This record gives sequence, structure tokens and C-alpha cells, in this order.
Amino acid sequence: MNDPSLRDVADWWATAVSRVEPNRIELRGRPVQDLIGTVGFTDMIWLMLRGGLPTPGRRRLLEAALVSSVDHGPHAPSIAVARMAATCGIGLNNAVATGVNLLGDVHGGAGEQCMRLLAEITAGADAADVVAQWRAESRYLPGFGHRFHTVDPRRDPLLTLVEQAVADGVVDGAHLRAARAVERILAPVPINIDGCTAVVYGELGFAPPLARGLFVLSRSVGILAHAWEETGQGRRNKGPIPPSILPTHLGDDPCTGEASTPA
Repeated sequence: MNDPSLRDVADWWATAVSRVEPNRIELRGRPVQDLIGTVGFTDMIWLMLRGGLPTPGRRRLLEAALVSSVDHGPHAPSIAVARMAATCGIGLNNAVATGVNLLGDVHGGAGEQCMRLLAEITAGADAADVVAQWRAESRYLPGFGHRFHTVDPRRDPLLTLVEQAVADGVVDGAHLRAARAVERILAPVPINIDGCTAVVYGELGFAPPLARGLFVLSRSVGILAHAWEETGQGRRNKGPIPPSILPTHLGDDPCTGEASTPA
């Protein structure tokens, strides 16, 4: 076996994201000292993911989408589990990680899925055909309808910003038009926050998987706030329901279907 050369080792973690050497830190080729105090956090997200800085109009859209998804209360599993974890003595960082790890396909992934749906329409497919194909696979259409809101209060502010960005020539509006077409087909079921952010991220040119990553960044703020609040309430081993409420006991074994027998 050949011994690795110095170049082999140096190339192992080759990256264009950052450059860190003694007395030197660069992020996407920009010295960190030039960024501190001059660039906002939304700009930094764009810089790290896209390699440059956004225009003011694009920054405004990205920031609005990030703000809109920060929190949805303990109704959201990621928030609830972070609060429970915070009472178990595992530390704030682990409580936040517990919440983030629940952001999967069902809770947290609808934005990415909706981006893929909208991309089919922006590529030229008929909206009605796309909706029919997606609904044939699942009764839930990602990005539309909400189990809690009849009309998501975040819908109008976000879509209004996108409309203005289209009028200003910041984005071309293809994803917005696709979402409007789907919403007309599904009426009276409206677009929800996942669909709205899918429109924003699609208009801004992000790849669909980054919709989930950006949602994670946004929701982490709410998860952190709830976990921190819970640590100050003095409760220990807080379960998902108050101890005064007992879970319903199933009479039959859910695995075998046979009646349970007392020990």
C-alpha cells in the first residue's frame, strides 16, 4: 500500500466554504474581519450557501421566510420534544439537537417536497396533472392545507412580498404562479407556510434539499427559546401529557390483535 502524500492529506477535506490558517480566517474567500459588523446573519447564510452576497431584494425575501418559520408552539413535535428533553438534565445543546432531529419528512420536510412539486410545474408540466399524480401517492399535498389553521396567518405577508419582488424584477415569479395554480385547483384549501417558503426558496434559486436545511436554521431559534424557557420552570422529567391524564389502554395487543390478559 502506498503511503499517503502530504497532498493526499491536504485534499482529504478540500473545501471552498472556508479557509482557516494561523492568523487567517476566510469565509467564501472573504476575511472574517471584513464581515464582522458589516454583514447581517441572513447575508451570511446566503454567502455560505451560495458563495456571494444577496441583493437587498433577495435578502428581504430570504429573511422573511426565515422569520416566518421560527416557531409554531408546543403543537409542533420539534418544540414539544425539545421542552421534554430540557427537563431530563441533558443540557441545552442536546435539547436543541433533540428537537432538530425530529424535523423529518412528515414534520419539517414539506417545504422541500413542495419545491419539488412546484419545480415540475415550472418545468412545463400541467398543474392539474401534477396535482393528480401527487395525490395518487398521498392524500396530503405538501405545502397546502393545515391541521391547525383554516388560513395560515403567514401566507399573505410572504406571498405579498414575493409579488412585490416580482414587480420589482427581483425574481421572475414562476414558482409563485405555479403555487397559485395549485391553490386554485385545491380551493378552498389554501397554501400553508411550507408552500409559501417553498415559493420563496424556489424564486431565490435554492435547491429543494436546502428548503429543509433553511427550515432547520429557522426553527432552531424557536426550539432554543422553548428549551431555555423550560429549563427555568423547574419541572423534571416532563412527559408529553400531564400525569393526571392517563393514556388510553388498548384492550387488544396492537401487535398480535389478541386480547390482553392480566398478569
